Amino acid sequence: MVTVEGHMHTVLDKDQELEFLCSKLIDLEDRSRRDNIRLFGFLEQAEGANTPSFLHTVLPQLTETVFDPQLEFQTAHRLGPRRKDGSSKPRPIIACLLRHKQVRQLMMVARARRPFKTNGYEICIKANFSREANERWKGFLALHPKMRQLK
Repeated sequence: MVTVEGHMHTVLDKDQELEFLCSKLIDLEDRSRRDNIRLFGFLEQAEGANTPSFLHTVLPQLTETVFDPQLEFQTAHRLGPRRKDGSSKPRPIIACLLRHKQVRQLMMVARARRPFKTNGYEICIKANFSREANERWKGFLALHPKMRQLK
């Protein structure tokens, strides 16, 4: 005869399995995004019809960095549909670089020299992680001042 306790045990096992699979999925998503960057602040249509070419030209100038070999992008485009409400807030650009080494180099420069300014606008360069990873990072940042006080 099947008991309620037996079903509860099965449900708990399935919950643990689901939690494990979700954590694996988040990890895989973050690994697939590791070569992506997000850029905020570029005016709409600044990139013209060819976003990768625009970034190939603008990023070395903006960061005042020589990339050897030159930056190469697998893809680059604006995120989301055009804003219909007439908002002046530009959509972010997401770009996938071909070399992870250049992503690391670009992020080191972005952290050291931010904010960047071009044509009077502030440009921000960030890594592209999943929502869950960003939430974990925000939790860590909340603890950071407390950890400094413990020194």
